[in-house]
Amino acid sequence: MSVAAQPMTLQDYLNYDDHTDTRYELVNGELIAMPPESALNNQIASFLFAYFLQIGIPYYCLSIGVQIAVSGARATVRQPDLVVLSEEAVVALEGASRCVITHDMPPPLLVIEVVSPQQENRDYRHKRTEYAGRRIPEYWIVDPIAQKVTVLEWVDGLYEEQVYQSDQLIRSPQLAALKLAAARVLAAGH
Repeated sequence: MSVAAQPMTLQDYLNYDDHTDTRYELVNGELIAMPPESALNNQIASFLFAYFLQIGIPYYCLSIGVQIAVSGARATVRQPDLVVLSEEAVVALEGASRCVITHDMPPPLLVIEVVSPQQENRDYRHKRTEYAGRRIPEYWIVDPIAQKVTVLEWVDGLYEEQVYQSDQLIRSPQLAALKLAAARVLAAGH
């Protein structure tokens, strides 16, 4: 659902506050109210958050709720399900009035999106292009509908894709200590 009549700039978005708990993304200058996350998406993101803590990623580098300014025809800001931040990104966000990684900040190391029904194009196509524009080193698409985890690695200006299903161990270029099967991630929502 679109909220604003006039296209917003990134600065307009950063200053926007409707004094509600409504989550928004900015898509090509249009303020879009986001539906509440499904229990499935929350469970998968929470499972991965806890797992990443167990393998030694510092809690302050993990974020559910951080937003990322990406490129579009007009200003666009996305809110992934889970983000692993670099130490530099953590420092850049210190003191920010909103938890938005702007274009002048380092990109996250890893962005994870959990696919919702009827949102496949958004996660597989639109966000893939937008995250590539930010040169985010690694992007996971966790798809409980298709029962697969797609890991996209930024290599020489493009994302290279590897799909994991069932008991296949996910290989993460950013997380060397990862020893996690796709099925275990996908089962987190059940």
